[in-house]
Amino acid sequence: MANQGVSNERKRELAQMDPFQEGLTKSVKWASAHKQQLMISVGALAGVVVVFSAIMFSFKQSEIKASELAAKAYEKYEEQYSQDRDAQKGYDAVKDDFKTLLDEYPNTSAGRMALINFGKICFEAKDYDQAFDLYSRALSSMGDKAGVKNFLLCALGTTCELRNDLEQAKSYYMRVEEGTSNLLKDDARFALALIYEKLNDTDAGRQMYEKIAESQGASVYKAIAQTKIK
Repeated sequence: MANQGVSNERKRELAQMDPFQEGLTKSVKWASAHKQQLMISVGALAGVVVVFSAIMFSFKQSEIKASELAAKAYEKYEEQYSQDRDAQKGYDAVKDDFKTLLDEYPNTSAGRMALINFGKICFEAKDYDQAFDLYSRALSSMGDKAGVKNFLLCALGTTCELRNDLEQAKSYYMRVEEGTSNLLKDDARFALALIYEKLNDTDAGRQMYEKIAESQGASVYKAIAQTKIK
């Protein structure tokens, strides 16, 4: 059988590197030439990872600590309040605990929720100025969350009423009435109707009662509204 040798052309093809081999060789050469820069970049990346991990660990620890403080404060309030249903005594028992929580962990989930919960405690203790401040801060930090905005606006409206500031109360209720969410909308409309009555603006009050009467679904205010517009 005749020898079948490899042609010179085929030898040249085999001697040439394929694109992958060529790219790999170039990468190795580039890495060798830029070894110092690569080491610096790798070190910097490792440093960023370490710093990020430390920050995340700190955040996690803060959340845990804030949650523990909040739980203890709520438990203390319930324990004190259950004794004689005295909201002022309950407030006095936990005001320092909540101050610590709000001062040291304001950016945690527990700290933000404490603005609402401690605001309610202040409200029930008739400290309306502090309740207003806490609700306002909660609205600034949590007002974009579903189900929270209208609740806080109504809470601020009620607090303003009790502070004898009907115009400001009206402004908060109007934000609910004019908003896209129907949550607590009839509550805001009914509060507005009562305010208009106090301000002797019967036409505006009637408009609120009409909106309640015409609203879809059940409403605890609908029967009252219907009697007002007859």
